[in-house]
Amino acid sequence: MSDGKLKAALTLQREDAPRVGGDRIRLLRAIDAQGSIASAAREVGLSCKAAWAAVGTMNNLFAHPLVAASPGGRAGGGARVTRAGHALIDCFSMLETSLGKALAVIDTSFAASPGGAINTLRRLMMQTSTRNTFRCTVTRVTQGAVNAEVELMLTDGHRLTSVITERSAEEMGLQEGAQVFALIKATFVMLSAGDNPGRISACNRLTGTVSAREDGPVNSEVTLDLGDGKTITAMITRKSADDLGLAPGATATALFKASHVILAMP
Repeated sequence: MSDGKLKAALTLQREDAPRVGGDRIRLLRAIDAQGSIASAAREVGLSCKAAWAAVGTMNNLFAHPLVAASPGGRAGGGARVTRAGHALIDCFSMLETSLGKALAVIDTSFAASPGGAINTLRRLMMQTSTRNTFRCTVTRVTQGAVNAEVELMLTDGHRLTSVITERSAEEMGLQEGAQVFALIKATFVMLSAGDNPGRISACNRLTGTVSAREDGPVNSEVTLDLGDGKTITAMITRKSADDLGLAPGATATALFKASHVILAMP
């Protein structure tokens, strides 16, 4: 039996369509760096014909093209990776990282107790009911005697702060540059009309535009567009939503405590 490290290969495929795996993602990255399909083909060790065929396959697999070729086509010209292509590169990288971590945990579980491996897999696949989930980058960790304050970058214009136990921060290995998920229940999010909520103890403040509002008999679900493709949803009373004038298009600020921000590793 081999003692080598167990690895998993990630591939994407629609029914009756060619597969897209790590080699195609490497080609996308090379096109982004080189600005040319021919140059990218040389970088990854493909013929120009094979690279063009791969680009055609990837463009046909998704609703929006991943690569846009400039005038000149095969005879010259350039190529660029589209927004959809960059999104696929990022998503594939996230999936590969998560798959690798999950496999490492499962491999360890099999070695220690084969019967317990399935329970480990169930925990890894556990879903959460938390409405707001953000992928963030840790920018600073301040350790205390009992708790740790973790500062996060959500987007260039938005920051979050989470307070968790010092033991949790240590077990998660939180440090500057680490990628984490920040989870905030919609019921923990308070809303203030406008972009200046005044003096309030909640240190997390995200200002955006009301993009949707769904009213029930008692409560309203209000979603704010924060920009850069990010949104946050709050569950407040319908009377409060009416009093604050929270109609689509209105500016509002979401407020929530640092202790209400749960952190999870991707």
